[in-house]
Amino acid sequence: MLTEESTEHAPLTGERRARLVLAFAKVLYVSGQSTEQTIAAASRLARALGLSANLIPRWGELTLSADEDTRTFLYQASANPTGVEMDRVATAIRAISDVEAGRLAPDTAAMTIDAIARLRPSPTWLFMLAAGAGSLALAVIFGVEHVAGAGLIFVGGCLGALLRRGLARLSENLFLQPFCAALLAGLIAGVAVRYQLSSSLRLVAVCPCMVLVPGPHFLNGMIDLARGRLSLGASRLLYAILVVAAISAGLLLGLACFGASLPIDPPGRIASLWRDVVAAGVAVAAYCVFFSAPFRMLPWPVGVGMVAHASRWVAITQFGGGAATGALIAAFVVGLTLTPVARRANLPFAAIGFAAVVSMIPGVYLFRMAAGLLQVTTQAQVTQDLMGAILVDGANAAMITLALSFGLVVPKLIIDAYGEHARASGVLSSGGRLRSRGGCD
Repeated sequence: MLTEESTEHAPLTGERRARLVLAFAKVLYVSGQSTEQTIAAASRLARALGLSANLIPRWGELTLSADEDTRTFLYQASANPTGVEMDRVATAIRAISDVEAGRLAPDTAAMTIDAIARLRPSPTWLFMLAAGAGSLALAVIFGVEHVAGAGLIFVGGCLGALLRRGLARLSENLFLQPFCAALLAGLIAGVAVRYQLSSSLRLVAVCPCMVLVPGPHFLNGMIDLARGRLSLGASRLLYAILVVAAISAGLLLGLACFGASLPIDPPGRIASLWRDVVAAGVAVAAYCVFFSAPFRMLPWPVGVGMVAHASRWVAITQFGGGAATGALIAAFVVGLTLTPVARRANLPFAAIGFAAVVSMIPGVYLFRMAAGLLQVTTQAQVTQDLMGAILVDGANAAMITLALSFGLVVPKLIIDAYGEHARASGVLSSGGRLRSRGGCD
């Protein structure tokens, strides 16, 4: 007869071990970890628990097939990969490593993953401050000139973040938060336009909306497509596009309430190198707060992001490159540098990679294109200049997005492939040494 103490530490059944693997995989999947790394982590944990597992991710669902001797376990869990919580990912991967090393017992790991799943994101006051600072930093990069406009941008970012946190407690709708935050930004910008506190760039409207763009989902979608997971990659990209559509709708509606609009092709400004680099560092730090990154890891994405922005600035201003060319160079620097950092620190690459190139995401072009399409539906006669501006904005958005995706994803795929090959070679060589020792004995 088992005592209470012996029952507590009894070995987990195969069914409970399979459920434990699925619980870890779900936390990683819904917290922004890439599909490939989620599958690899689940396989590692399954092997440590004496199982042979196969994880099949789909949008909204995870399926785990686990084999133990002659038994097969098949479980499913609902899982929408719409969040980005770097602290949860890092903690979960660290717990898996502890299970592999024997520092964490499987029965304790079940309680550990429950606690990890309940880790709270960044506190509201810090989230609000980061949103305001990130919006203001983007405005500096885009050439803000007036103190009043800069103040409104900061306030708009802070109030949008506060609104998002409040709505998160009331509704689980995926598009309500970005729509309402963008609507608020549009209303503030409409007031600023009426009282002549906003320039033709409409940065008061654009910058608080830029912090809402779901960049990590774009990147994870592109990584899935590059690895042949067409259905999941397309689903991620569709979700990101729908979020951008919700942001554009809220922004344009807010502006329209005051009779204002977003100019299709306003003149641009280029900030000086030191302003661009410093503001980029602030923006990267703000996005790391959005994604609940461990504070000890902030120097890496912030430093790399500042270097990347400097390389982009030099490529555009000194060598005459276009926005897409500058984005490609900067993204390649980020992908080459942060991929091994993400692997070593157990952080989702899409989150820190996007944070490092945040100001290069073509949200401005997407918002302008949406404004142009709205004008097409409201004007009796559509001019060639309007259609040309819409096409140029759409082409710029597409080219910059492809450049960022290519620059970030290709180095990651190459480094990941090299890392897996090196790991496999190490396992094989270790196995060879063990076999030779056995022969000598």
